[in-house]
Amino acid sequence: MGQYGRRYQEFLSRLRKARAEAGLTQKQVAELLQKPQSYISKSESGERRIDIVELTEFARIYNKPLDYFVETDKGVP
Repeated sequence: MGQYGRRYQEFLSRLRKARAEAGLTQKQVAELLQKPQSYISKSESGERRIDIVELTEFARIYNKPLDYFVETDKGVP
């Protein structure tokens, strides 16, 4: 399952999907964030961990709520 568990892999899948749904390339997102394209590639592959501040920026660019990216256990108090 790679370096991280199933939940993080699902997060990475949602991150890639959000970018695709926004119709943006990695290069375009990198330009918006003023980062190198490798930053986006490594973030999406799990080679680089994403913190909450970075996730907020991705969510803003992709026009998605933060909870889009995280799996929640519905019904769990």
